[in-house]
Amino acid sequence: MFRKIAVLLEMIKFKLTVFAMPFAFMGAFLAARGIPDARTFLFVVLAMVGARTCAMGFNRIIDARFDAANPRTAERAIPAGAVSSFEAWSMVIIAGLLFFYAAWSLNPLTLTLAPFALSLTLFYSLTKRFTSFCHIILGVALAFSPLGGWVAVQGSLAGYPWALSAGVLFWVAGFDTVYACLDAEFDRKAGLHSMPSLMGERNAFRLAALFHIIAFVLFAIAGTQARLNMVYFIGVFITAGILFYQHRIVNPDDLSKIKGSFFSMNGIISMVLFVFTWLSLLLEQQ
Repeated sequence: MFRKIAVLLEMIKFKLTVFAMPFAFMGAFLAARGIPDARTFLFVVLAMVGARTCAMGFNRIIDARFDAANPRTAERAIPAGAVSSFEAWSMVIIAGLLFFYAAWSLNPLTLTLAPFALSLTLFYSLTKRFTSFCHIILGVALAFSPLGGWVAVQGSLAGYPWALSAGVLFWVAGFDTVYACLDAEFDRKAGLHSMPSLMGERNAFRLAALFHIIAFVLFAIAGTQARLNMVYFIGVFITAGILFYQHRIVNPDDLSKIKGSFFSMNGIISMVLFVFTWLSLLLEQQ
């Protein structure tokens, strides 16, 4: 059983939950102007784990036939036969129930927004079949992370720094556009849509760079909207440096570092922004 659970968690890249979780914490900490109470913090974690597990499991299920045909993904758990359809669907349903339970445990507005937020993350998995703007849609889905953390604490949308969600949108759209370059040729042959398959890898990298510049500007605006001090803006400039480094080590002629360095750096970015937000709030309380 433990081996099967390990396979399921690897299938959905559970460790990459670190991408979105710190942004949910940012929203929660900003709403509380510090550390939220332990109960709220716990249910924010459960909601994020449930939502991402449900969405990633759903993605693996409905993309199984494409994964089987793609040499890069043919060894994933479902096409390789390591996980059955029943097991994958069971995980998706349990994770979805966990998400709704966490939302219900928080407050009425969180529960009201929960179906829309989860539906959007599930809908993303279908978008490559009909639009090259799938990367933007993924960004919109993950932009709910800080918003959800805020609503979990406040129970309302009042005062939320909307530039934070917009920054997450363009940050995600940028790195997902780069990641899609790995499958650009396969997508063209399979009739799937992405920015790299539409405009070519080199132009896709340029678009991703533009998205990341916009994200940097929006993260800075978010700090102003949230009335954060200079400590936060130090984190924003560190983030800008990491983004610049990402685009230096990965290029259209050498995609070998996307899976390793590029994704490690994305986890660092979300953590840096969260930690410097927290430090800014701590200094505010002195």
